[in-house]
Amino acid sequence: MIPFININGKKIGTKYPPYIIAEMSANHNGNIDNAFKIIEMASDSGADAVKIQTYRPDTMTIDMNTPEFMINGGLWDGQSLFELYKSAFMPWEWHKPLFEYSKKLGITIFSSPFDNTAVDLLEDLNTSAYKIASFEVIDLPLIKYVAQTEKPMIISTGMADIDEIQEAVETAHEGGCKDLAILYCVSSYPASLEDYNLATLVDMQQRFGLVTGLSD
Repeated sequence: MIPFININGKKIGTKYPPYIIAEMSANHNGNIDNAFKIIEMASDSGADAVKIQTYRPDTMTIDMNTPEFMINGGLWDGQSLFELYKSAFMPWEWHKPLFEYSKKLGITIFSSPFDNTAVDLLEDLNTSAYKIASFEVIDLPLIKYVAQTEKPMIISTGMADIDEIQEAVETAHEGGCKDLAILYCVSSYPASLEDYNLATLVDMQQRFGLVTGLSD
């Protein structure tokens, strides 16, 4: 049987057209007008969905400047983790108007939660689906909590190995998730073409029997 999942009435799988998700991430730059504009642009471009992130700095890390909490190299070199999350997070009071605007435009919106309180907020907004970020693929309690909503779940695999992916998949299924997809992801931003091996998509589908996709 060829697998598929259903998000907001749209079937996703190899027998169906590609499902395109526009990632907002921190590109709103702390301005809700930018967030509205990104949703509008995603809708105008023909994307099927727009994805946001739901967390607060204090649910991600602590406000420390010791070496283990500082970023070395890359785009955010010299910043503390707390400073990075503080500049990048989406205020929770934005979520409702952004969900309402997406519904008005006819584009699906969902989010990557990073703790249970974020899931609770998204459930209050009746989110259509959930995305588990690459760095949370080993957060099995979070995956279980999301699975209990019985909403579709997409898991980015990032740097996870086969055993970790298997454990995440089993946790999602055991928790009650019936619509599950996994994404091949290179956890480097921006990722170079040389780092990609798209044959992994085929291997993942054959190995796990799930809908697979690419997270870029």
